[in-house]
Amino acid sequence: MKRLVKIVFLICLFYGLYTGYTVWTFGEEEEIPEADAAIVLGAAQWDGKPSPVFEGRLKQGIELYEEGKVEYLVLTGGTSENAASSEAEVGKDYAIAHGVAKEDILYEDRSLITEDNLKNAKKVSGEKSIDTFLLISDQFHLKRAVIMAENQGMDVKGVPTQYSAYESLETKLPFFLREWAYLMVQQVTKLLIV
Repeated sequence: MKRLVKIVFLICLFYGLYTGYTVWTFGEEEEIPEADAAIVLGAAQWDGKPSPVFEGRLKQGIELYEEGKVEYLVLTGGTSENAASSEAEVGKDYAIAHGVAKEDILYEDRSLITEDNLKNAKKVSGEKSIDTFLLISDQFHLKRAVIMAENQGMDVKGVPTQYSAYESLETKLPFFLREWAYLMVQQVTKLLIV
């Protein structure tokens, strides 16, 4: 019995460490392919301006658009409590102000969590026959978001923003630990349901 407990412990330990490593390194040094659109996952907006986290994601999406990697930007994010505008509307204004053509911007402004962002982004993209996506978020959030998108049948490649607001270890570590835990819970739950 002790041997079995040790084996189970080692499997759990290896799984936890491996999952943590994949969250920490997801998307690093990977070639960014071309796609029909970039989905920019929403984050908070402050009085009509993107928060530093959201701005970092928007900058990455705009850069991909300018480089010709994507034809469209799909902006996501609803209206949080007491906010005058949705995250997506603020993102749209920011993208237009930074040179993205209005007709090349699609947005969904009804959701506040990643899974719903992706469902609604897929819906609005279907209207333009968009089939392939680059998914933009902060690196530690990206692996879980890509898995959610793939579970919805989306052809997606994750792109971590190079302009992340999470720069210091003090800001990175809590974000990483949260996303690591969320991913493990997501995977274990899926395993138990199957």
